[in-house]
Amino acid sequence: MPEIKLITTINAPIERVFDLSTSIDLHKLSTGKTNEEAIAGRTSGLIQLDETVTWKATHFGFRQTLTSKITAYERPNHFRDEMLKGTFKSICHDHYFFSETDGKTVMTDIFRFESPLGILGRAFNSIVLTRYLKRFLEVRNALIKEFAEGEKWREILDSNN
Repeated sequence: MPEIKLITTINAPIERVFDLSTSIDLHKLSTGKTNEEAIAGRTSGLIQLDETVTWKATHFGFRQTLTSKITAYERPNHFRDEMLKGTFKSICHDHYFFSETDGKTVMTDIFRFESPLGILGRAFNSIVLTRYLKRFLEVRNALIKEFAEGEKWREILDSNN
């Protein structure tokens, strides 16, 4: 099963970074190229334990839906989302947050996925999909960092209070 691990250091408090990471609204902003929209379950605000969200998006020219559920949630240190339904055989995405003494937060993503189609899926993973998904996560993390380190976070989090 392929695994992508990303570490992003953000100059912002751990609670802010955690909350931005659980924001459906910020996720929508980070996925402009794939036209992602939340169509069922939690469709805005901050997703929490046992909640689901169904996304509709365009990847590789195909319109797809994916439903995921928050299966672990320990604010502000960790949450996990796991695919319930979708094109993949499985997806499990762990989000870890560590606070540093200088006020920075280290955000670590561990994204594991399994494609369908056996050997063809494994070949597609190594040739295209792992790089594509890593870039997708890097764009998302860059937006979280941008919002958390400036004042834009208020646009997202103030509307959830």
